[in-house]
Amino acid sequence: MKTALISLAVILASTAAQAEGLPERIKTAGKVIVANQPNYPPMEYKDPATNTLMGVDIDLGLALAKQLGVSVEWADIGFEQMVSSLQTGRVDLIHSGMSDLPKRRDTLDFVDYMKSGAQFYTSVSRKDEFKTLTDFCGKTVGMSRRTSFPEETAKWSAANCEAKGLAAIKVVGTEGSADARAQLKQGRLDGAVQGSETLPYLLNLEKDTYAVVGEPFTAVFQGIAFPKKDTELRDAYAAAFKALMASGEYKSIFAKHGLEGTLLDGLYINGEAVK
Repeated sequence: MKTALISLAVILASTAAQAEGLPERIKTAGKVIVANQPNYPPMEYKDPATNTLMGVDIDLGLALAKQLGVSVEWADIGFEQMVSSLQTGRVDLIHSGMSDLPKRRDTLDFVDYMKSGAQFYTSVSRKDEFKTLTDFCGKTVGMSRRTSFPEETAKWSAANCEAKGLAAIKVVGTEGSADARAQLKQGRLDGAVQGSETLPYLLNLEKDTYAVVGEPFTAVFQGIAFPKKDTELRDAYAAAFKALMASGEYKSIFAKHGLEGTLLDGLYINGEAVK
């Protein structure tokens, strides 16, 4: 890590150095190929009317590429295939609401760009049943099986339900967050778990449909993922991100989507602050 930070410090020395820091293959191509699955509003989704990609990750990804002097080719790839696509060179990086988890750092490096957390919610019609998080003990709760939420919810249940003599949460892995919401509306689930950054958008989109319960029960960073071996591209992106923070564009992008509360106070790589 020390060597990486030294190289990063050199890259951060000037804006001009950002483009210079790009790998030759990226300079030659004039673009980055970015893995993204647009099914997680407001992070990434398609405008129903125009089919145009939209969201925080899209806006930030385009701003970073512009800072680096390249264009973006978005590759719509299923979440389970993203890491293998990165490792085989099909894509250059992953920018798709991916949590920077310690277990992922064995094969990936992350330039973190926001903070998030897993949060319980239920239907408005049942909100009075769930005053506290432990009211979900013994209940059936759904969440995307493609995320870290099933594991995190089971861990929370073990510590806050089972350890206190309460029934365990029945964790249901769904096909995605939209599937969890559909099952919640159908009454097949008592509650659901989703990233805290997405819930304000949903509450505004489907008014009087969902009710958030309590505060997030985890705290994680979300990051742009790179192969461990591709420190050049990682460091170039870190420098570009630092420049967007300094210019105020980073804050403006998140304010546009009502997510000022998720902003980071500085540059973080693999969860560690970089001065």
